[in-house]
Amino acid sequence: MADTGTGTEQRAWFPGVTADPEAAVRLICFPHAGGTPSVYRDWDAHVGEHVQIVPVLLPGRSFRLEERPRGELRPMAEDIAAALIDGGLAGSHALFGHSMGALLAYEVACELRDRGAGEPVHLFVSGSRAPHFYGDRIGAELTDDALLRMVRDLGGLTGAGVDPRSGGPQFARRMPVLRADLTACERYRWAPRRPLRCPITAFSAAGDPIAAPAQVDEWREYTYGSTLRRHLPGGHFYLAGPDRDALLRELRRELGGHPRAHTIDPRRTRT
Repeated sequence: MADTGTGTEQRAWFPGVTADPEAAVRLICFPHAGGTPSVYRDWDAHVGEHVQIVPVLLPGRSFRLEERPRGELRPMAEDIAAALIDGGLAGSHALFGHSMGALLAYEVACELRDRGAGEPVHLFVSGSRAPHFYGDRIGAELTDDALLRMVRDLGGLTGAGVDPRSGGPQFARRMPVLRADLTACERYRWAPRRPLRCPITAFSAAGDPIAAPAQVDEWREYTYGSTLRRHLPGGHFYLAGPDRDALLRELRRELGGHPRAHTIDPRRTRT
């Protein structure tokens, strides 16, 4: 059978992933700025047999190394939502995103809803301020050395699979992607829209200087459903170390209780 543009697009965003008919829910996982799907590589062993993990691969990394990294989040969310629908992955789904990935997960959730594909059973956001706090300068303009120090101080070299003792050469290869992602966050401006209806769980970390608890609490304004904040140990990149265990337990607990997707009834939509 001849390949189609739709199939190629779906495989680009979710390489090696096809819809598992046995899965009760798919957990779509979005990486942090400069990140890859590798941080989610063993999650399927921890969140339950009925959950299919679907990591998102953004342009400019791994199999998409030859593609130019994107510098705008909303157009990227539109493309991801379209690929989820076309790939049959938007049925019963939940979304998880860390840092920049949380913002992208939110935008994809809104885009899927607006395209008539329904809402996630749950939106999990981690290490991220609420969307209306984005738009300030967060490091895209720093020199290479300063950016390396910033990421090292946050624990991001280990989180990215880079040896922090000799991270310079390895990190330099990822610099264009990281700068593009940080630029996308700086350019982002939240556009007021109807809140979601799905529950939101927002994870904050005790040693995270990027997402203050009060800013994480503001995610409650983005849903008509319930909102829960979990405060975990560790720093901004806690999910790449042993402190992630509490996160995985929470995901398993929540996804075990929500096997069906929330759908939108236009007759009951609030504006």
